[in-house]
Amino acid sequence: MNILCLDQFGELGGAQRCLLDEIPAMIGRGWSVHVAAPGNGQLAARAAALHATVDPIRCGPYSSGKKTLADKLRFAAETPRLAGEIRRFVRRYGVDLIYVNGPRLLPAVALAVGKAARKGPRVLFHSHSLLDGNALRLTGLSLERVRAAMLASCRFVATPLLQYSGDRGIRVVYNGVRRMSLPSRAPTPTEFRIGVIGRIAPEKGQADFLRAARILHNAAPQCRFLICGAPLFSDPAALQYCAALETLAEGLPVEFSGWTEDVEGVLASLDLLVVPSTAVDATPRVILEAFAARVPVVAFASGGIPEIVEHGVTGFLVEQHSPKALALAMLDALESPHRLHDVSAKARAKARSEFSLERYCAQIIEAIEATLLC
Repeated sequence: MNILCLDQFGELGGAQRCLLDEIPAMIGRGWSVHVAAPGNGQLAARAAALHATVDPIRCGPYSSGKKTLADKLRFAAETPRLAGEIRRFVRRYGVDLIYVNGPRLLPAVALAVGKAARKGPRVLFHSHSLLDGNALRLTGLSLERVRAAMLASCRFVATPLLQYSGDRGIRVVYNGVRRMSLPSRAPTPTEFRIGVIGRIAPEKGQADFLRAARILHNAAPQCRFLICGAPLFSDPAALQYCAALETLAEGLPVEFSGWTEDVEGVLASLDLLVVPSTAVDATPRVILEAFAARVPVVAFASGGIPEIVEHGVTGFLVEQHSPKALALAMLDALESPHRLHDVSAKARAKARSEFSLERYCAQIIEAIEATLLC
């Protein structure tokens, strides 16, 4: 079987890392995997190293969040051209299934395949983040045109798409992570390391983290803070946001480490991971990575996060979305080391039983096979 995997980004965000996790499982089934993504970013290099065929496509870049008029005009002009590229890939590789790993490519797939999807390649759409407004409507029209099967990373992401699923339904497949080593350090009275890890962008909440850090530092000066990450996807707004964070951090013991591939090493250096994402976030992979590394998690109860974090059992959820509430939750964690140990141990056990990489890949393979049988 030949699978064409389409991604709207060439850099490595959470969705792209999920795709890289899946490729070995697909190839392990004896399938040929062909990846098409913009540019020559890390996704292309990593996919090629996994023995997938890789081709560049043109898609964006576009502004994150609300799109400008220029974005919309460029998208309208780019989509028919992209559809032509997809048709050529389908013919060249004898594609049986198109796996669409992001909504921006769905309109081009709908143009390329159209109603011939019943006789030609099947389409499977994997939604990793919440869609609403015009993006949801355009995605829905494209899904209906090709009668695509659907995957969602959590129920929060799946719910808006239900109106377009017809009798096909939507499979919810939570992310999975590999096993990780345990932290190499233990909290000490003289230093307590708290960090955030991930793409730097307003919806990821690093500004709220720094505001909470300033409140916490006044009560617990032994705390040290880390922001690990960088702006991705060529987003000018994220670059401006990154500069604003440096201003917010003035006078605080904060380290900006930039991005690293060694997430396991960063987690091993932390006593507490904070996930201050807003409601648009789904189920951040870094939470499951912290579970696997037995690092306790404090997170806003937003988006799909309550679907994977059980308050007081596998982590700590902050209901009120404010820096003060976040600071109080961190202080409470700091003052309860035995509770932290118990929660992180239960989270590690849950990562092994419910969020393993093996379970994730098996469910993806099952969804692909079911799509081909439709």
